[in-house]
Amino acid sequence: MSKKIELKIFCNQNESKIYELEKETTLETLWHLHYGENPQQAAMLFKSENMADFDVINGQTLSYNEIMSLTEMANIVSEFFDVCAVTIVKHAAPCGVALGTNISDAYTKAFDCDPVASFFGAIGASQKIDFEVAKHINSMSVKMVFAPDYEPEALALLKDNPLIKVVKLNTPLKDYRKLIQKDIHVTPFGTLYQDFNNSNLGKNSFQIVTKKKPTKEQIEDAVFAWKISKFARSNSIVIAKDFKTSAISQGHISPLTAVEDAMKWACDNSKDAVLASDNTLPTVDCIQLAAQGRISMIIQPGGSANDESMIELADRYNIAMVFTGIKNYKH
Repeated sequence: MSKKIELKIFCNQNESKIYELEKETTLETLWHLHYGENPQQAAMLFKSENMADFDVINGQTLSYNEIMSLTEMANIVSEFFDVCAVTIVKHAAPCGVALGTNISDAYTKAFDCDPVASFFGAIGASQKIDFEVAKHINSMSVKMVFAPDYEPEALALLKDNPLIKVVKLNTPLKDYRKLIQKDIHVTPFGTLYQDFNNSNLGKNSFQIVTKKKPTKEQIEDAVFAWKISKFARSNSIVIAKDFKTSAISQGHISPLTAVEDAMKWACDNSKDAVLASDNTLPTVDCIQLAAQGRISMIIQPGGSANDESMIELADRYNIAMVFTGIKNYKH
């Protein structure tokens, strides 16, 4: 039988509400945040079980929005904990992600995904940040940098910039993935509580549905893009090639609109790239747009009433397509 817990949510200094969840735990206040998402919103940070161990090296307190971005960065780069990965996040949403032969290579590729959005954003790395990367970060307006470690010269340079909050994750990224995350939303209609989306692709869910079979390189890029789409706002489309995103289209009401926006953003970089969708592609128009952009492979959940027509069209355009059977909605 599951144990009940008391989750205390403090509404003001004199009031608290208690919610019963699955597992026994205790919450204590860590920080009284300056404010929440907006200045009119009060906010606090509570200590929870199995927290990640981290330090804000230059002694500054993180804001509500920065903690949200830090979580997003750690979630993304932990998917690639054993390789060199860099993500750039703005408003707790990814705007560029890349893998590289070293951290400098990964950073350059990630920055190239959306240089404009990188300004006033946050940068996260899966490996130690070196001096060359720190020098580039220091030359632009960045709010926060996150990494498991820093070269001494890189750390000294970043700490000397009062506008950048430097965060060091002491918990190994491989272990970070084991930490419990829950989504809790207190609404006027009740408290919503769900497990964190830890979806992973497996042999049973990875189904090649077209006559055109993807190459090994295309599959690797498809898995990379699919992992990024998990963390983008729905409806999301990720276009990637050579372990680098060239477009992350997100927050659209319609999957078709998301595809249109991604194709416009990727421009010529969509040629021979893969396209990943967090939601089922609903119409043949999505395949038409992918073909116009010379996409080589599509990875999507499948399950639309128009699946058969889309498979036929993908075959006509010589586009490989994979159904995962997994939706990755994120609101």
